[in-house]
Amino acid sequence: MAYIVPIHRPSSIRHALKLNFLAADEECLVVAKANRLEFYTQKPDGLALQHSQALYGRVTMLQKLRPALAPTDHLFVGTDRFMYFTLSWNREKKQTQTEKTFESVADNTARESQTGERCQVDPSGRFMTLEVYEGIVTVIPLVQRGKKRKQESEIALMGDPVPQRVPEMFVRSSAFLRTRSANEKPQLALLYEDTHSRVRLKLRSLGFNSDNTAELDDGELYAGELDIGASHLIPVEAPIYGALVVGETSVGYYDVDTKKLVTVPLEEATIFVAWASVDKQRFVFADDYGRLFLFVLDLDDKDKVTSWSLHEIGQTSRASTLVYLDAGCIFVGSHQGNSQVVKITGEKSLEVIQTFQNIAPILDFTIMDMGNRSGEGQTNEYSSGQARLVTGSGAYQDGSLRSVRSGVGLEEYGILGEMDSISNLFSLKSDPSSPYADTILVSLVDESRVFRFDNQGEVEETDQLAGLDLAESTLYAANISQGRILQITNSRVQITDIEGGMTISEWTPPGGHSITAASANDTHILLSLGRGTVVALGIEGLSLIKEKTYSAKRQISCIALPPKSSTVCFLGFWENSNVSVCSIDSLDVINSTEVSTDSVPQSLLLTQIFPDQPPTLFVALADGNVVTFSFNATTNILSGKKSIILGTRQPTLRALPRGDGLFSVFATCENPSLIYGSEGRLVYSAVTAEKATTVAPFDTEAYPGSVVMATSEDLRLAHVDPERSTHVQTLPVHETVRRIAYSPALKAFGLGTIRRVLKAGEELLISHFKLVDEIQFRELDTYRLNSDELIECVMRCSLPDGPDSNDRSERFVIGTAYLDDDNAMAHRGRVIVLEVTEDRKLKVVTELAVKGGCRCLAMCDGNIVAALIKTVVIYNLEYRSESTPELVKVATFRCSTAPIDVVVNGSLITIADLMKSLVILQYSKGEAGLPDKLAEVARHYQTTWATAVAEVDENTYLESDAEGNLVVLTRDLNSFSEDDRKRLVMSSEMQLGEMVNRIRRIDVQTASDPIVIPRAFLATVRTLPTLSCLTKRF
Repeated sequence: MAYIVPIHRPSSIRHALKLNFLAADEECLVVAKANRLEFYTQKPDGLALQHSQALYGRVTMLQKLRPALAPTDHLFVGTDRFMYFTLSWNREKKQTQTEKTFESVADNTARESQTGERCQVDPSGRFMTLEVYEGIVTVIPLVQRGKKRKQESEIALMGDPVPQRVPEMFVRSSAFLRTRSANEKPQLALLYEDTHSRVRLKLRSLGFNSDNTAELDDGELYAGELDIGASHLIPVEAPIYGALVVGETSVGYYDVDTKKLVTVPLEEATIFVAWASVDKQRFVFADDYGRLFLFVLDLDDKDKVTSWSLHEIGQTSRASTLVYLDAGCIFVGSHQGNSQVVKITGEKSLEVIQTFQNIAPILDFTIMDMGNRSGEGQTNEYSSGQARLVTGSGAYQDGSLRSVRSGVGLEEYGILGEMDSISNLFSLKSDPSSPYADTILVSLVDESRVFRFDNQGEVEETDQLAGLDLAESTLYAANISQGRILQITNSRVQITDIEGGMTISEWTPPGGHSITAASANDTHILLSLGRGTVVALGIEGLSLIKEKTYSAKRQISCIALPPKSSTVCFLGFWENSNVSVCSIDSLDVINSTEVSTDSVPQSLLLTQIFPDQPPTLFVALADGNVVTFSFNATTNILSGKKSIILGTRQPTLRALPRGDGLFSVFATCENPSLIYGSEGRLVYSAVTAEKATTVAPFDTEAYPGSVVMATSEDLRLAHVDPERSTHVQTLPVHETVRRIAYSPALKAFGLGTIRRVLKAGEELLISHFKLVDEIQFRELDTYRLNSDELIECVMRCSLPDGPDSNDRSERFVIGTAYLDDDNAMAHRGRVIVLEVTEDRKLKVVTELAVKGGCRCLAMCDGNIVAALIKTVVIYNLEYRSESTPELVKVATFRCSTAPIDVVVNGSLITIADLMKSLVILQYSKGEAGLPDKLAEVARHYQTTWATAVAEVDENTYLESDAEGNLVVLTRDLNSFSEDDRKRLVMSSEMQLGEMVNRIRRIDVQTASDPIVIPRAFLATVRTLPTLSCLTKRF
């Protein structure tokens, strides 16, 4: 069975809206990121996330509604699954709740809108319209006829959707015009393209008919000529009224009183893509080239429009949506680049206040390493999991190369000292009244050392602290009440006074026993003396509460106390791998649970992970497993057992505070992980601290919220992120990064890019191949292609470096295609082989003109596989002389339509066809003077518009199509008949909802009987630019 696991949340923004959703007196911004809604409030330094909500379906429209008696706005949401609903905010639960759900307005006989779905609300609050299909406007009454709006109680009384057929097809934009009185019928303006490709403007009135159903009238058509590039209708508020018609070469104002359109040409033609209203007279426009404009209407003393002006105010990401926030701040939501909050600082200037990283759209990506720098997508079952994926993100001026690594970030401040054999770390306060810690107690094998920080962050080592014993290794140390410090070593327990340095209380184990483990809280101390003896002490006066020796079969492996005062403790036993809840007063077992049949508990930790839920008990086993239980403090029962493998050796657990009484757990083993609670579940995320042996929280004044971390060589101060996030390193390319290839040997990337430029009002596309350094992430060299030639594919490979085929070197191979299909040319593309010189410059080795554009490249048995427009060709690089290599055709295969993607495994070549799904070819070299052959050996016989393919296992293929579907196809070589062996059979399928652009296989070394195995990364485009992991259950 195959399933998908997303490893990056969607980051592209297509829809955004400002409304009073969270509070009646505070506006918030809601943005739609594919299937997730995020709610932000405005702060002086930008936007702050307040709530996030996942939905079932990709958001296609947002609109705000205000019910008559509701204190806040409701949010209307439409999805790509044709489901529509309204949300409100529950202040008590601090959650969104569904107020009204609409039946699907899907019409199987209609065609979906080619210009996008739209939702409009009548300014008087009586109607809402949906435009989902061509020629259909769905009207939803918001109030019932004959009732006053003040009597309308809740939004749940909204009427049923009523579809209205209209002859206007290909509607580019629509808007409700503002009415002068509540008695006037709302007017819906439609900007559309007729059957003669002329742009038209029609105004239709909307009202109730005799049977209380909504109806659109025939409308009024504006007879004048409109800009052929007109794309937006913008309603103008009272007292001006009317609408703006925004086009590519002009902006017009339509006067509802005179029924005339006054048009003024633009100084420079452009394509406007988004707009936002600042006030009644000012608007902000964004064009396709990332420019932001301020549009101002000039009025006379009668509020009539006399003229208007348009000024460019700055450069931003290419906007998908604009929202004016407040005080000159504008939210720029982008699909092609980073979303931004910008502030207008002058007539022709703006400042970027905040940036939201966006890696969409991903046209191509490559796996740089899998967290262990092994390269080529190789990893093992216990690797850090922080795969470094390098993506080609964005488009045109927002294009960039991004290094994406998902996990918990760790920022090191510095090394405090070089020392080995650190066994434990403790954070202490030398001033009990201070809210910050300033002292680190480092426990070594045979001694303890103390480091103190001042408020400026300067550190020094001291040879004494409050009378602590530094001649022994410390098992436990902590500040306790009344300005005291508790220290537990192998030989004794002592409480000292911080100010005087005097020993207040002391306890030593009887009979020459040695303390092997210790735990403490506000009222109790729990000690393990070895040989099955456990001692409970009261922290005041170190009075003996109970000493108990268990039988020889029930040896103690680990102990723990709850973090706060409690009547119980936890003991781990070697026998049967049990963890027991015991009474602190009698040390008798109250409840016992077996945690494993294969290993022994070695470490226990009880901490509060989730709010308003019981605490969680963590049990670290010797074999690298971590088992968790939910602990009911009332019944003393452990329940909800869960287990996960973190490594091959025992993890060490340490609680790190998150705030509000909650904690996360840092587990140190060969692959350190941070365990925290998110959305009601435990999340295990790798941390980039491969050398860590133990950690401790260290909230010091100079470095608040930091941790101190020990490695096998030194002691470090660092900051750990509270939860997993995506860490993105960006190289702005300002061109569309269409293809990527990575060469570990050259430590460089090869990028195929497309640049868009405007020259004399004409848009030109220029393509380059760029060499980028892996370490410094900077451009090294650029190779420019010919005019009207675009890069189609890029490949890194090893090719012969001379007549001696045993001498091979790293090469980049690129395939191209020409744009101009009108002119009859013998050659429609090229295959170019490039080398990287010693000074890291690009040099052409050889090139070959081909009759069709080269769509894909791969390597098979040392030869180049080139997928042309209708043919798959295998080329061999041959040296006819010492320095003149040539690409020689050795075999060909005619495809059904056009190859889209190519995957090679040994001598098998898998082709993803444009319409005919998959076909598998066998390449065989000719013998006895016969030519090489490409023969079909298997095929998937269903029609599928393929977009990408990868061989995820032996004779198992993952294919994606243009409708957002994923299909796993298998080939059964053990089948009885020859026909069945040549047939690819579907073993699983799913609807991902987004078109996949690229699939990359990964190979994982696993244990003997793994449950799941990571198989591939996927990159999608449009509104869900997520990287997903395909795993297979055996």
